[in-house]
Amino acid sequence: MKSKIYHQQNSNNSVVGSDNGCRSESPSPPLSPNRRVPRRQRRHSLFRASSFSVRRKLRYLLLLPMIYASGLLMCVGPFSGLVGWVYVPGSVYRSPEIYRKLRDDILADNSTDVEFSSVWKFKRRPKVQKPCPNSTATSHLGLNGESSALTFSGYLIVEANGGLNQQRSAICNAVAVAGLLNAVLVIPEFEFHAIWKDSSTFGDIYDEDHFISSLDGYVKVVRHVPDEVMARFDYNLTSIPSIRVQAWATVKYYNGEVYPVLKEHGVIRISPFANRLAMSVPPYIQLLRCIANYKALKFSLPISTLAEKLVDRMVEKSSETGGKYVAVHLRFEEDMVAFSCCLYEGGRAEKSEMDVFRQKSWKGKFKRRDRIIRPDLNRVTGKCPLTPLEVGMMLRGMGFDNNTSIYLASGRIYQPKKHLAPLQEMFPRLYTKESLATLEELAPFEGYSSRLAALDYTVSLLSEVFVTTQGGNFPHFLMGHRRFLFGGHAKTIIPDKPKLVLLLQDMQMSWEVFRKEMKQMLGESDRKGVMVPRVRKINRKTSIYTYPLPECECIFHLSSNFSTTRNIHNLGALRPTSNLMSSARL
Repeated sequence: MKSKIYHQQNSNNSVVGSDNGCRSESPSPPLSPNRRVPRRQRRHSLFRASSFSVRRKLRYLLLLPMIYASGLLMCVGPFSGLVGWVYVPGSVYRSPEIYRKLRDDILADNSTDVEFSSVWKFKRRPKVQKPCPNSTATSHLGLNGESSALTFSGYLIVEANGGLNQQRSAICNAVAVAGLLNAVLVIPEFEFHAIWKDSSTFGDIYDEDHFISSLDGYVKVVRHVPDEVMARFDYNLTSIPSIRVQAWATVKYYNGEVYPVLKEHGVIRISPFANRLAMSVPPYIQLLRCIANYKALKFSLPISTLAEKLVDRMVEKSSETGGKYVAVHLRFEEDMVAFSCCLYEGGRAEKSEMDVFRQKSWKGKFKRRDRIIRPDLNRVTGKCPLTPLEVGMMLRGMGFDNNTSIYLASGRIYQPKKHLAPLQEMFPRLYTKESLATLEELAPFEGYSSRLAALDYTVSLLSEVFVTTQGGNFPHFLMGHRRFLFGGHAKTIIPDKPKLVLLLQDMQMSWEVFRKEMKQMLGESDRKGVMVPRVRKINRKTSIYTYPLPECECIFHLSSNFSTTRNIHNLGALRPTSNLMSSARL
């Protein structure tokens, strides 16, 4: 028996340790005796084996997605910011080099493929929402002369923040919320912003009397909270209950969270008040937004008076093109360049200057450890403001010749002497509010960015073509206002910036190739410009300020007071039919 066992061990050693003929240096352990393993020990062994198998499979399952995601990130760039600099096509600003190469061809090419008479290539009148919410508005808002019998729930005070058009959004939303809560709206206050540094009040920018009278019968508006109400709070505005409303709050939220507080105290404050109401609201609330934006908000007399002069002067300067001009909203101001974290051709000096500006304006926002600043990727993804040179090359490529009159809607351009020179070279008929108005005319507006922006807004509103280069509240409101005035569509050019930066880095590209690409970009912009969102019931996701139709068309059916006018002073209230607007294909 012993020899048998010994032989079995030898045999086992030779097999287990052989490894295909290669002898193992260490002997293999003897076989375990054939005995019954306890059940508990067997379960433990099976558990260890199965858990090892699961862990091994799980490791592969986790590893594969990580490898795949890493590969994708390496392709687009953000991951490369952690492992080192990786060149991304289109990420370097080389537009000045391209311009120097193509300059002679650009300036020699004075042919145009864009005729203002045919600029309205795409014509489509969107379907009007049926039925318009007249009856709903009547039952909810007391339009049958019963408004005096309504018992208001209290007074609503809001503080609008941001620039001109962010404030405009807040005002329209405040009117809508007041109607929703059956509250009396106090003329909105404007927050003083550290960047815009504009101390203007509501009455400095808009006509208060017109605002109050236009909303009569829809929402009651007062200039101040009555003394008898303020007496309960010791005439101290800060003692009034203040509510911080969540962004894009729903009707349900206002009814459930805000209304009870308003009923209890009789007055509430909501601050800040930007984007504090969802886009998807009942039709009668949407109607209030439309009435506020297109009927009640009219620029103050000083603004509209100077704006009318600027429009007349632009028409006069554009005599060779039938009084029609192109408005370009250029966001190449110092604060925008700094905020975008983009780099141009200024090298280390520019970077240092922008770092100082960012720290001064936004404190440590851009120095957080979790914030990775990649100017190259910002440019590739279209987040960098277009320079005046890039805008000029794009428009010349699209077919606008050097006889085209350009109105530049902008704040103070970053390094203007350097950056405006090539645009002026390509478009000698380049104008701004500073070049159109006298120093005396502009003096009351200096230091008030919102009032200056209101001048730009009006001149751009009445342009034949509007070009937006960076996005933001200004172009979105303007595009919507132009759609409203022009029956659903107005010529707006929205550049494909990711495509543009790739083209403007190709040093082998000819002017003919660039022109062909710009024509395609213009056609695509036109195609998207006529796309009107289909609104089903109240499930709207897009901004009604950018796409006001079909809901806002209904305000023309509510009152006989809506008539046409040739006076720019009434732009906030009525559909104008001036000579400039006669080109609209309604």
